[in-house]
Amino acid sequence: MAGVSGDAFQFSLSPTTSLVVQKGDITKWSIDGASDAIVNSANKPMLRGGVVDGAIHRAAGPKLVEACYKVPEVRPGVRCPTGDAKITPGFKLPVAYVIHTAGPFYYSNTNPQESLRNAYRNSLTVAKENDIKYIAFPAISCGGCRYPFDEAASVAISTVKDFSDGLKEVHFVLFSEDIYSVWSQKAKDSLQR
Repeated sequence: MAGVSGDAFQFSLSPTTSLVVQKGDITKWSIDGASDAIVNSANKPMLRGGVVDGAIHRAAGPKLVEACYKVPEVRPGVRCPTGDAKITPGFKLPVAYVIHTAGPFYYSNTNPQESLRNAYRNSLTVAKENDIKYIAFPAISCGGCRYPFDEAASVAISTVKDFSDGLKEVHFVLFSEDIYSVWSQKAKDSLQR
């Protein structure tokens, strides 16, 4: 592990892929504006939802809502089922793309670990299918979906470790100090060996 700064840590996932855990605002994150994407912790309709979703929509501007409306519904009111991932342009964001994924509600999902793992895995798959080399995740399902931070960090980091081949960098950009602390410690425990 190499320390990146006081609020970021970098880990090697493979000889060609790095993981960065950092504290910050995901709506301001970017690498090159061409081969980068942020992941939106979206709701199933892909229309303005919780804290991360709302912040991303505000920063991207109204064209993001228009793009989300153009994603076909898979059933009435659902464009992105739990664990699935869809992609749109980034519009006014500093990144090229937004990958939208709907994480599970912890207490009402029959298998929240598998649903959360699918949200991360499918986001990584969409990134690779669209030639994205740099991707940044928030802590999916850790807000209004009430996913326990420690378990969510374990699922997120293990999934990224297993499915990030082909990407140059995977970032976790975490706004709150408590989530950042849990993710940093979990990454140190599982990747620093």
